[in-house]
Amino acid sequence: MSDVVLISLEPWDDVWRRNQHFATTALQRDPHLRLLVVEPDHDALHDLTRHRRPRMGARLANLSPAESTFAERVWRWSATKFLPRRLDRGYDARWAGQVGRAAARLGFDRPVLWVNDPRGAAVAQRTGWPTLYDITDDWLAAQRTPAEHARLVADEDYLLNHSAQVTVCSPGILATKTGDSPISLITNGVDPSHWRTPRDRPADLPERAALYVGTLHEDRLDIPLVVATATALADSATVTFVGPNALTPQSTSALLDAGVVLLGPRPYADLPGYLQHAAVSIAPHLVNEFTDSLDPIKLYEYLAAGRPIVSTPIAGFRDRAEVTVAHGPDFAEAVRNALTTGDRSTYVADDLPTWQSQGEQFALALDEAVCG
Repeated sequence: MSDVVLISLEPWDDVWRRNQHFATTALQRDPHLRLLVVEPDHDALHDLTRHRRPRMGARLANLSPAESTFAERVWRWSATKFLPRRLDRGYDARWAGQVGRAAARLGFDRPVLWVNDPRGAAVAQRTGWPTLYDITDDWLAAQRTPAEHARLVADEDYLLNHSAQVTVCSPGILATKTGDSPISLITNGVDPSHWRTPRDRPADLPERAALYVGTLHEDRLDIPLVVATATALADSATVTFVGPNALTPQSTSALLDAGVVLLGPRPYADLPGYLQHAAVSIAPHLVNEFTDSLDPIKLYEYLAAGRPIVSTPIAGFRDRAEVTVAHGPDFAEAVRNALTTGDRSTYVADDLPTWQSQGEQFALALDEAVCG
């Protein structure tokens, strides 16, 4: 394996996720590996509806040295989407052709196609590249329009039956996905030392913070529960979110009106300071089929940081003895009780999968995709 094209659900930024960790391990392992990261489209019409200046897609270029130790071997590219698919039905086919041309410009001959975003099925069909489909969320279980759901069903059906390898992040997804392609489980992980090395308290972290770290997403967060919790704890703690905000303006306003502090995204290098100095770490997620498919990275990060944890009964969290599980009106009271735990919680989680070990497994799956 020497060249990989990654169709990513997220940009390569300083909020590190599964893709960045696995890619970095693969780049460490193979000094000849080159990687093209196809980031999400820049949606010009969406920007306009949010009263933002439209952003154009990223031109084909290397990452900066600040973004990756292997920047000279990693490129990013993204397209600009001007119209919704219902008005531009040929968009995905044209986009797949653009991906192929971007890879050709780099001299990629027959790369491995690493699909994280299911629409990568269009690239797999067009190019015939050996494909690894890595499923990190069960988007078929998420609330989508009928047209979006139908497109996801078709894309996933193709990938589950025509990929050389399929990897999934959680037992929940493993139990529900079937097809002709071989499927294996590779959970998420954590770098324990990153989260346990003592850091200074961030200046913008509220004094007694009930902290959530991760992307704010309508499919995951229980907005009414967060609002009720922030209101109930107003005299004792501040519900605080650190992470990119993908919520609707209405949900964002509801949180702010309830006194929730939205700090926005912070670099991966800075996140341990927030968790280490939080009064309690929280995961107020919706409890449904979609969240039951997840393997939340924040679970491993919360456990590594060693602070008290309160979560709704969601996959991963509900199975850990270190976590206080609560729902509905009991959630705020559980957080209040956790505030009295003391300066440090009483456990050290030493059974956590690491990004290095999981990344090694994933790199082997990429190798097998070539052979397949």
